[in-house]
Amino acid sequence: MHPRLAVLPQYLLPKQALTEFLGGLASKPLGGRTTWAIKRFIDRYQVDMSEAENSDPASYTTFNEFFGRALRPGARPIADTALVSPVDGAISQLGPIQGAEVFQAKGHSYSTIALVGGDAKEAARYQDGVFATLYLSPSDYHRVHMPCAGVLKRMIHVPGDLFSVNPTTARGVPGLFARNERVVCFFDSEQGPFVLVLVGATVVGSMVTVWHGVVNASRDGKIHEWNYDGQGIALEKGQEMGRFLLGSTVVMLFPKESGYRFDPGWQPQGVIRQGQAMGYQG
Repeated sequence: MHPRLAVLPQYLLPKQALTEFLGGLASKPLGGRTTWAIKRFIDRYQVDMSEAENSDPASYTTFNEFFGRALRPGARPIADTALVSPVDGAISQLGPIQGAEVFQAKGHSYSTIALVGGDAKEAARYQDGVFATLYLSPSDYHRVHMPCAGVLKRMIHVPGDLFSVNPTTARGVPGLFARNERVVCFFDSEQGPFVLVLVGATVVGSMVTVWHGVVNASRDGKIHEWNYDGQGIALEKGQEMGRFLLGSTVVMLFPKESGYRFDPGWQPQGVIRQGQAMGYQG
């Protein structure tokens, strides 16, 4: 089936209402019904609970507690490289930014300006740089960590659509990652600036950062921005920076001047784990 035909039902689906309804259910303590839903989810997606800090499905009071679960200490060693994977998941795409265009899938790209919420001056910093788009499936660990050490400068919540972000949708919806709801985080590092974007999707109830909490609680259709310059919010490589409450995608932008090159083993559709080597400098 042609990708555009495959995603046609998503255009007709009341994605906002569905997301708000299911997100609300996922945040409520529903006793035995919550435990039943968690166990069904574990079986359906073959979730490896042996890696979880708390491996007992019945101990989670809400589905969101389970979905945003922590891993046991040492489950994800941090590689001694310039860049490490911020998530468990799969590589959607990665490579050079062509001018200001980021490759999405065959026949589709989107601009860095659109991705960061329309800030052309900020987007220009990543002209001809490199990007990586990482997809988190339902079975994955859904906390997001730092690819390298950085100091937080700004955060923007950009309202948008709530299409699914699976590979089929990426092939069928033009500009997917720059049209969906997203939280754009701007950092400075020793190698220069970088951007880490949490992209929302259908039934992604919330996106959370460790310095703010739930970012998209209002969903009022307006762009919201927070300035952290001078506040000294510094995070180390591998440190948790946020999480999804139901899964989605992370997009990262790095400037040409950073000199980063990706690990040769990183190829589209490859499976990745948080903390493993992602890239090198020089």
